[in-house]
Amino acid sequence: MSDTNYWVGFTLIPGIGRAKFALMEQYFGELERAWFASAAELEMAGLDSRSIEAIMARRPKISIDAEMEKLERYKVKVLIWRDEAYPSRLKEIYDHPPVLYVRGSLAPEDEWSLAVVGTRRPTYYGREVTEQLVGGLARNRITIISGLAKGIDATAHRAALDAGGRTIAIFGCGLDIVYPSDHVKLAREIMEQGALVSEFPLGVRPKAENFPRRNRIMSGLSLGVLVVEAGEKSGALITVRWALEQNREVFAVPGSVLSPQSKGTNRLIQEGAKLVRDPQDILEELNLTMAVQQLEMKEFLPATEAESLIMKYLSSEPTHIDEVGRYSGLPIATVSSTLAMMELKGTVKQVGGMNYILAREAREDYRVKVE
Repeated sequence: MSDTNYWVGFTLIPGIGRAKFALMEQYFGELERAWFASAAELEMAGLDSRSIEAIMARRPKISIDAEMEKLERYKVKVLIWRDEAYPSRLKEIYDHPPVLYVRGSLAPEDEWSLAVVGTRRPTYYGREVTEQLVGGLARNRITIISGLAKGIDATAHRAALDAGGRTIAIFGCGLDIVYPSDHVKLAREIMEQGALVSEFPLGVRPKAENFPRRNRIMSGLSLGVLVVEAGEKSGALITVRWALEQNREVFAVPGSVLSPQSKGTNRLIQEGAKLVRDPQDILEELNLTMAVQQLEMKEFLPATEAESLIMKYLSSEPTHIDEVGRYSGLPIATVSSTLAMMELKGTVKQVGGMNYILAREAREDYRVKVE
């Protein structure tokens, strides 16, 4: 039996974390010896009485063979911190997970990654800016890391996938449980274009206390953390604290001073986080060399006086069709037909409820070279 199997066995015992693994590895060399060690030997290795009691109580009930079969059935790969494939950036952090469970694949290019976090209840602005920033980063081969939660997390994963980029979701439970459950389809797509990663063995349920620890992996894997819309007590700020402790860069998207969802991000900027307006702000801060190339898109030019007038009253913020009519002074029938034509041409975009925004006039594609 591979020694890795015994590392898996110890992850099934609560309370055995990085420090305990290190003590056992140092004393026994191979974890197989630790698995069959007596209580006295475990004590000599430096383990405390509580950990020894947990090992002695749980060990007889664990079938490592059955656990490995289950991992194979779910196509989960196991990485221990000594493996070459274990992410080198994650090894740098103090509290790195002894064992990582992976569905999908980690790739060398994932060394160039950014964690994206934020509120579970984003505004339209939050979703739109996440799509724009993440799309630009993903097209430049920056891997996007997030936590598969509702809101900004899911938007970031989706934007990376839609841009043809790689994305990694870090779980706060076993990889046989998708949380939230309505993200099952998204999780499958992430596996095909990246990976699902957890330090928790199969069967571990999503508990509140798991997620703050999960966040240290998100920041630990990344060059930096981007925060999009976070309230003053947002869980996203836990990831920022981990990032600062791990000497990672912190980026924040500014928001309205009137928006509760932006109070946390605006405060981060006050405290020194890098203000982000576009992907280039992040790429430059991370010391990446860019060659800016404009995508081939025609500039939007109004074809009629009605289009020209309507464009004056539209912006990146949603505006209702009735307001456009009221401000422009045009008959509502003219506004409706003109907006319909402009939408066909890609000049404007309807975002639900007869609200419209101006489409972006140009997109930039930054190709990254690592010096």
